Amino acid sequence: MKLLEMYLLPTTITNPWHSRPIDVHRWSDHPEAIRLAETIWGEHFTDFRDQEAKPGPKPKTSFKNQLKVLILDLYVAWLEDPALSIGVPMSANTWDSNSRYNALHLSKKIIDLVHRLEKAGLVGLAKGSYSGPYAPGNRNTRIRASQALRERFQGTKLREEDIQHHLNEECIILKDNDEEFGLTHLVDYEDTDVTREMRARLRTYNDLLMRTFIDIPSLEEPVIQHGEGEANRVLVGPSRKFVRRIFNRGSWTLNGRFYGGWWQHVGKDWRAQIFLNDVPTVEVDFKGLHVAILSAEKGKPLEGDPYDLPEGTLPGAPPELQRALIKKLLLTAINARDDKSAFRSFRDGYPAGHMAKGLSNGELSAFLAAFTKKHPHLADSICSDQGIRLMNVDAQIAERILHRFTQEGIPVLCIHDSFIVPYNHVRKLKAAMGLASRAMVGVPLTVEASAAGLDEMRDRPPDILLDFVAWRQSPRCPGYLSRLASHEERWGALPPYAS
Repeated sequence: MKLLEMYLLPTTITNPWHSRPIDVHRWSDHPEAIRLAETIWGEHFTDFRDQEAKPGPKPKTSFKNQLKVLILDLYVAWLEDPALSIGVPMSANTWDSNSRYNALHLSKKIIDLVHRLEKAGLVGLAKGSYSGPYAPGNRNTRIRASQALRERFQGTKLREEDIQHHLNEECIILKDNDEEFGLTHLVDYEDTDVTREMRARLRTYNDLLMRTFIDIPSLEEPVIQHGEGEANRVLVGPSRKFVRRIFNRGSWTLNGRFYGGWWQHVGKDWRAQIFLNDVPTVEVDFKGLHVAILSAEKGKPLEGDPYDLPEGTLPGAPPELQRALIKKLLLTAINARDDKSAFRSFRDGYPAGHMAKGLSNGELSAFLAAFTKKHPHLADSICSDQGIRLMNVDAQIAERILHRFTQEGIPVLCIHDSFIVPYNHVRKLKAAMGLASRAMVGVPLTVEASAAGLDEMRDRPPDILLDFVAWRQSPRCPGYLSRLASHEERWGALPPYAS
């Protein structure tokens, strides 16, 4: 969106579905953040001090600081996309100030703060709707900075990198299923030595990511559009680096993968262009990870490409498409509880007109049978709801890898079954992946890299080495250089290039 449009956007919210939930962990101790919140508080909220002074229980977080969180999230939303709204629950029962998922202890007073901001002309508001429990049309109230508030934003020197997630934001998430409606909810669990250790490791990792410049040199604007519509718009920036581990079905043995970084939402072509601290990167994958884990557990390590079936197994499909389809079908079937749901989910994953959309249950069943004929030891793992358990195994492998590199101060990005590392540490990453997988499943799993690493080229003649370094560099556009300068202003000079 052009700069003029950022300030002339109508206050009225015409598309309340273009929104995201409020981030209750926005925080900044930057003087500009404090000044902005103090000014708005002094102009419109001084009577709230009397409410806070009344006898009775006191809020764990002052009303002024709760307003600050709200203003900061409105500011970040404006920076992301001036047309973006944030959804705010306006039911008092929603706000549990004691929840571990509400580290700043925001309370139902947020509702009053939102109404006062609207009355002051600082936000536009679209009321929420409710048609019954879990009805499709239900939505929270949406708010967005008005032109008056946008003008205040324009006048501040506060930058996105000056706004972080609060230190105590929960990063170890446990969810459970609502059996009646098939939805999930957060579980307020009791800590154990295991959860404390996971949290300590992940916070250290997030601290490293916060200090790491993660960007793409060719991006003038920090946005990746990899399809049509807002859903395919990925924002690249310092507020989209926070990583969580999410466990499911109320169990610490199901899922537990690392989620949250913007790099998880773009394809391999874009990931190949990522620089870490202005250094080119390489992505290293575990080959056929879940199939390889299942095979290792059964004492039959995989050899070759598990998805390579004889040409013509799927009539009419060229070899590359056939491989892609069997891989998609198999991974879907490993996650499914039965074959019918697996086949339905497989077809739903393709657009109208795609060959896969027209495959019958019988054809898909025969396709799976061809795979199990080649790998009979995997037959009982098909349509057995194995996926969420396997995610826990690969998450434990990933934790070992990330912990090792974090201890050495080397940033590594996790994409579940692959890892992105500065190109001068590829050999070390491959070794770590082998050790971590051996520790979890008894054998080192096969890995493959998107490109050679600089550390793997050290024995080459100097002229070839210099050509390789030059080839891996990318022109840095002005927008990238500007973001790099802002990062260094905030965090200091980038770490020295380590060989």
